[in-house]
Amino acid sequence: MTSTLAPRATRSRSRRTLAYIGLSVAAAIVGLLFLLPLWWTFVNSLRPGAETFSYLNPLQWQTFFTLSPTLDNYLSLLSSDLGRAIANSLFVSLTTVVIGLVICAMAAFGLSAIPFRGRGALFSIVILSFLIPFDAISIPLAGLFRDWNLQNTFTGLILPGIGNGMAIFLLRTFFLAIPGELVEAGRLDGLGWWGIFRRIYVPLSRPALIGAGLMLFLFQWQAYVWPLLMGTDDTHILGPVALSNLQGQFNVDYGVMFAASIVLTIIPLAIIVACQRYFIQSVSTSGLK
Repeated sequence: MTSTLAPRATRSRSRRTLAYIGLSVAAAIVGLLFLLPLWWTFVNSLRPGAETFSYLNPLQWQTFFTLSPTLDNYLSLLSSDLGRAIANSLFVSLTTVVIGLVICAMAAFGLSAIPFRGRGALFSIVILSFLIPFDAISIPLAGLFRDWNLQNTFTGLILPGIGNGMAIFLLRTFFLAIPGELVEAGRLDGLGWWGIFRRIYVPLSRPALIGAGLMLFLFQWQAYVWPLLMGTDDTHILGPVALSNLQGQFNVDYGVMFAASIVLTIIPLAIIVACQRYFIQSVSTSGLK
């Protein structure tokens, strides 16, 4: 009996091993297929714009590699309108994170720790706010901002992003996991609600704050319709809009355009990789409540 079971167990382990290897190879192939367009863009950002499509037909090793890389496209980007637009995007996104975290954290604290009549109904409105796509209300909202003389101002570009319903939802869920005994202890020590928020909730909520900050940053960084409506002059144009405008010109320097695309991709990618651990921790901890 034992001699019969041993070969079966061996065959079962062999099947599992082959299935694991097969899935790993398939995942590697899929990952490579997703990486190839980005890699091709990066390689062409290191070439003169005139050589962008020189190696596409037929495909050859020079299509994805270059033996004479140059940083001229990135140097040209620094002195171009695209470079200023990318700097504008970085300023708008970082300012949104700083101001938005303060507002969203205080709103989440009020909805989680302070008891008041209608708290549940107010939170339902917050939930509804991020279920509606922002682009669906951007055009009528842009009309209001023009009436308030906020078009072509950084204030007009930043304001819609500082109150993010998804960030409030994430922070509130995290705050609900903080023990109520800490709040009672703070009240006994003479702390008001602001002191409890600043000395208890904020220090304990670092992962959730980083996750919410990442949401706020990506919301502004990848926005296109709102900057297109509100930042129409050269001083306030943002990166995605400037890149789109460059594609519509008759004479396009593809090398500079690809360099801008890489910069617009690398900046949020680096932030996501750096904050990935905190973001996953904030989401997993929020899911416990």
